[in-house]
Amino acid sequence: MKLIRTLGLILTMCLLSTGANAQSDVAYYGFEPDITTNYLKEGNDYRLGFVRVAVEVMVPDPSYVSVVEHHAPLLRNEFISILSTATERQVRTMTGRDQLRLKCLERAKELMTQETGNPVIKEVIFTKYIYQ
Repeated sequence: MKLIRTLGLILTMCLLSTGANAQSDVAYYGFEPDITTNYLKEGNDYRLGFVRVAVEVMVPDPSYVSVVEHHAPLLRNEFISILSTATERQVRTMTGRDQLRLKCLERAKELMTQETGNPVIKEVIFTKYIYQ
């Protein structure tokens, strides 16, 4: 009985280590400095609001980091454009924030496909999100 438990434990550890290796193939690129832009407040209040976002992108292969770095100004410009046209509700709510992140992801994939023929980017992550 102890032999079966030991073999089960060894098999489990082998499977877990294989899964960890498969996930370690991804890499991340962080845009520096943080993106700071304004958004228009809703209603009769015509004051500007500000949002500051730290954006990182996940790529499926570490060799893609240099490709993303090369196209970083193009991607950064698009992220700023998306965030600066967001409504106050999008900026301030969790669902709106996620919609903005998904819009950034979709647009980044489109741009990278146009520029390189490969979507390159697997995920867009907001690691810091501050609004005022």
